Amino acid sequence: MSLSSRAAATAVASLLLMSSAFAQTPAPAASTPAAATTPAAKKPHTAASLECSKEADAKGLHGKERKKFRSECKKTAADKK
Repeated sequence: MSLSSRAAATAVASLLLMSSAFAQTPAPAASTPAAATTPAAKKPHTAASLECSKEADAKGLHGKERKKFRSECKKTAADKK
């Protein structure tokens, strides 16, 4: 048996053995409540968070600037309490 035929046989055997590693996993059970898996169900927004978001919208902030502004805004709102 030549070296190239051994390499080809090894490649085919590897592909056959690896097929189970790439098999699709089964779908999760339908009994899990949808509300528990959605990110929005984790924690409701506070009044301060909503107000800071409205201010960021009014200023036209997006991305990192918006995140930084909202973080500082919520901190100052918490300090005022």
